[in-house]
Amino acid sequence: MRLALLHHPGAREGAWRVEAAEGRAKQMRLWPNPELEFSAEEMPTDGGGFGASLNQAGISQTVPFPGKSVLDGRIGRLAVQESEAGLGVLRAEIERDAKVAFFRALAAEGLVSAAKELADLVDQASAVARERARAGAIPEQELLRAEIASEQALAELSGHEAERLASRQALAAAIGLPGLGAAKPVGALRETADLSSLAGDRASAVTAHPSVVAAAVALDRADTGVRRAQLEPMPDVTLGVSAGRDEAAGAGIMGFRVSVPLPLIDRSQGKAREARAEAAIAEAELDAARQRMARDLVTAEVRLRAADGQVATYRERILPKARQAAALVRAGYEGGKLGFIDWLDTQRTLAEARIAYQQKLFELNAAQAEIEALLVGPRVVNQP
Repeated sequence: MRLALLHHPGAREGAWRVEAAEGRAKQMRLWPNPELEFSAEEMPTDGGGFGASLNQAGISQTVPFPGKSVLDGRIGRLAVQESEAGLGVLRAEIERDAKVAFFRALAAEGLVSAAKELADLVDQASAVARERARAGAIPEQELLRAEIASEQALAELSGHEAERLASRQALAAAIGLPGLGAAKPVGALRETADLSSLAGDRASAVTAHPSVVAAAVALDRADTGVRRAQLEPMPDVTLGVSAGRDEAAGAGIMGFRVSVPLPLIDRSQGKAREARAEAAIAEAELDAARQRMARDLVTAEVRLRAADGQVATYRERILPKARQAAALVRAGYEGGKLGFIDWLDTQRTLAEARIAYQQKLFELNAAQAEIEALLVGPRVVNQP
């Protein structure tokens, strides 16, 4: 997970989105730049140029209407918080996907182990069948069936080995380091579910999830946008001061200027309407995020509990009985009391049970990873 959060492109992209939001927030708090002005009035057209005109140089500054800059700054800060929560969602998904890919790779290792054990057993049985066929103890068709079973076991082993390679490459992609495609995962799949995290307050868990936090911040930002839109028609004042010289009179002069736009045509009616609609959309999205989180949490819990029960059934009942049956039939087959088909059926039953157990273990661990992603809580954001 550490490697995934460090190298996955999505994590880096999300961190840079936070950085971009912080840059926009900083920009939104700034006043417009002052303007440097120069004017030359009453310039004679028959000669004299600037030496015979009223020349002034000055500076002007637009002053936003009180409250606009404050609301702009708040909108920017909320946008940063929304980006941070979005990055939290991305990181939770990256961690979940990395875990699931790792568990799938571990399950693939178990499938290869089960298939290899079956192939070795069938190969040994085929050797026994050849010896018996030479001695005339079994008919030729039973030897052929033994050889066919051996070829089938090898083919199945080859298929599981290909799946193992694909799962390792998928794990490397989930981490964000494709060069690790040949690395072998080390570890063991969880065999029992951890239900302790489900004992807490579900409502608080839903509220704390980054996706819900992002939706709540988006609603706050939209509500602030409505207030900002209400101030948009209020005019910004431009103040200017200038100084110069009347060359004809040989005297210094000063000027003051105040400019106020008249909101007669454009009173930002469309912006106010858009802001109200955006706030309604954000409120609906927050409600949808909460419902989606609550639904996903219930679904994930059902999957986890079901997988936990199935794994326990295989571990405590199915696999022990399959192993016991295989051992009894193998002893009977090697002693000549049972046929090869009887032995092969029990070995295949054991192999299929082991393969199914590995699949159930993967389902259990994947469901556990989903629960952990849903109960992730607030995330700490690191800069890119």
